[in-house]
Amino acid sequence: MATSPDVTSSDPLATADPTGAAEAHEPKQWAAGLPAVANSFRHGVEQMGLPRTARVFGRLNQDQGFDCPSCAWPDPEAGDRHVAEFCESGAKAVAWEATKRRVDRDFFARHPVSALHEQSEWWLGQQGRLTEPMYLPAGGTHYVPVTWGAANEIMARHLKALPTPDDAVFYTSGRTSNEAAFLYQLMVRAFGTNNLPDCSNMCHESSGTAMSEQIGIGKGAVTLESMEQAELIVIAGQNPGTNAPRMLTHLENAKKNGAVIVAVNPLPEAGLIRFKNPQTPRGMVGPGTALADDYLQIRLGGDHALFRAVGHLLVTAEDAAPGTVLDRAFVESHTAGYEEYAAAVREIDWTATQLATGLDRAEIEALAQRFVESRATVVCWAMGLTQHVHAVNTIQEVVNVLLLQGNIGKPGAGPCPVRGHSNVQGDRTMGIWEQMPQTFLDAIEGEFGFAPPTDHGVDAVATVQRLRDKAVRVFFGMGGNFAMATPDTPVVHEGLRACDLTVHVSTKLNRSHTVTGTEALILPCLGRTDRDATPRGHQGVTVEDSQGQVHLSEGRLDPPSDQCRSEVAIVTGLAEHLVPDVGSVDWHALGEDNDLVRDHISRVVPSFEDYNARVRQPGGFLLPHKPRDSREFDTPSGKAEFLARDVPMLELPEGRLLLQTIRSHDQFNTTIYGHADRYRGISGNRRVVLVSPEDLHRLGFHQGEVVDVVSEFEGTERRAEGFTLVSYPTARSCAAAYYPETNVLMAADHVALRSNTPVAKALVVRLERR
Repeated sequence: MATSPDVTSSDPLATADPTGAAEAHEPKQWAAGLPAVANSFRHGVEQMGLPRTARVFGRLNQDQGFDCPSCAWPDPEAGDRHVAEFCESGAKAVAWEATKRRVDRDFFARHPVSALHEQSEWWLGQQGRLTEPMYLPAGGTHYVPVTWGAANEIMARHLKALPTPDDAVFYTSGRTSNEAAFLYQLMVRAFGTNNLPDCSNMCHESSGTAMSEQIGIGKGAVTLESMEQAELIVIAGQNPGTNAPRMLTHLENAKKNGAVIVAVNPLPEAGLIRFKNPQTPRGMVGPGTALADDYLQIRLGGDHALFRAVGHLLVTAEDAAPGTVLDRAFVESHTAGYEEYAAAVREIDWTATQLATGLDRAEIEALAQRFVESRATVVCWAMGLTQHVHAVNTIQEVVNVLLLQGNIGKPGAGPCPVRGHSNVQGDRTMGIWEQMPQTFLDAIEGEFGFAPPTDHGVDAVATVQRLRDKAVRVFFGMGGNFAMATPDTPVVHEGLRACDLTVHVSTKLNRSHTVTGTEALILPCLGRTDRDATPRGHQGVTVEDSQGQVHLSEGRLDPPSDQCRSEVAIVTGLAEHLVPDVGSVDWHALGEDNDLVRDHISRVVPSFEDYNARVRQPGGFLLPHKPRDSREFDTPSGKAEFLARDVPMLELPEGRLLLQTIRSHDQFNTTIYGHADRYRGISGNRRVVLVSPEDLHRLGFHQGEVVDVVSEFEGTERRAEGFTLVSYPTARSCAAAYYPETNVLMAADHVALRSNTPVAKALVVRLERR
């Protein structure tokens, strides 16, 4: 893209945005290996230099080291970790954060906000770490330096002037530590609102909603050890090769132990085809390990119908040969609703099922036979299941199938939602939720002496809707890039610009800093790699991974400047100005000593007793999980619930496609590391849409043609302009394109039923020539 005239040639990377014409090559048939190692160290050396790269990578995901700021995949036991216990995605995330590049006051003096807004997401992130608080005054064109004291006074002044605390929204990214998240929700509730949307609202809210209703807890029931003991692993709507690459090692271990792996995904993903483990000679110079025994390229939106068909086949096989297919002892002792479920699934319309799934009946029957032959089954899933209109029902159908054979609460079995952000699960545990249960609020009152508000707050989608209505006066973002992560991008931008004040706690620049309210603040925070030294000593933080393990993370690098503060210190500094006299909270002391924060957590959050001692054990500690540990279920019946929901049929008008938004291999959420999607063979430009060659022919298009993508929802069209068509072996009638560029096609009112997650999968779109 052309650089703004305000960006001078002396600026780092001022003309280095690599965006060019999109190039498409054959997709890879394997993942990792030597290219992953080379790319990991290339990113490290480019951003950090060789000595710093060696020092940082050597401590990444190690006991007594720091936790990866990328995905939430768990670490092996402390004694079982590799010297290089990280993946290419983690290496990129750490290099991006630990870069030596800096964005200082001179940078902001050279660049008006309007010029920064013209730059790409990649360019903004590449400029370097933020070094001091910056303020955009009303009517200003440039951010200017501001002291922390003045920044706190500006925020407190705006917040205290609101007619009601509910006119403010406090967003949270999944990178926030347990300690910062706990204090953040405490400050927000002391202020008087439960408006605590977070990134979980946009990803695994459907998983939590579904599993809470069925098994009494919204977290997965599988550990690393258990996964490697599985006889069958079904991976549905997930691409671990890009989004959780360390998972491939454990899939390989399971495979060596005899597991069968089935992939269910519209797109063929290299990591599920073959894995070349860079930790082994066979992976570096040999053929690696073939992972997926079967690859079902399902039609978008067809997962509910698929798992319903599997349930049908299991139940009818049990009817034909009682006692040979289902775990009747488990079903009778630990579940409720089986007879109603069985009655619902005994009849099936195979024609409709094949149309919904895009699969042959033989493929579905073969999958069901895999379940019959397995005595221990794990089903993993991610956004490919959670971001549909009927996501909650789909996930409950997955759990129904697991319950039929007693696949929960035993080794090698269980539901396994794979969370995508490093502490998104821990943030929820710490109270970042707009509708925390009364027991949690009562515990806060008992510990801190004030009564938190009880009315539910707004989630991420409701925040977008309130921004659309110009009903948000102050927006506070604890990490993340809300301006690009949400649906209806233009609406969000207009709503943010209508705010009186926007505040973002960040390590680096992103789009949200250029879409400002009347006044705006950027508050630079420490990253996971940075040392946090306070008058009370070196501070560590804790995180909870995707499988419920809580562990300590301690950064050791010098911070970018002495003006960067920890998220804990940022929250407590504001709280001292905003809610100094609410309850009995010593905000100043808590800002200097994370042990004191953890002491409070141990008395408020269930299962965190003796927190400080337990988290300092090698590897930390595993949170209890009743279904996994003892087959106990906190549901109204006291049992796991079979829930038979109607299977939807997604109608697709003539000339339309079903679009899913996806990540490239060179990004993490809205953070763009580069413009190459190595495994899918795409490079040069992110504005591409992947369509099957059959569909391109059917619709009269050809590869390389530039089109607009137009979504259709309830009579309203949304348009993403200038996308290059790529012929790709995806499922028929399906298409794929990268987010956040395609978030403009998503409607804020188009949400998953019961979880309110934005729908980013199976969007009805058409392609238009330009």
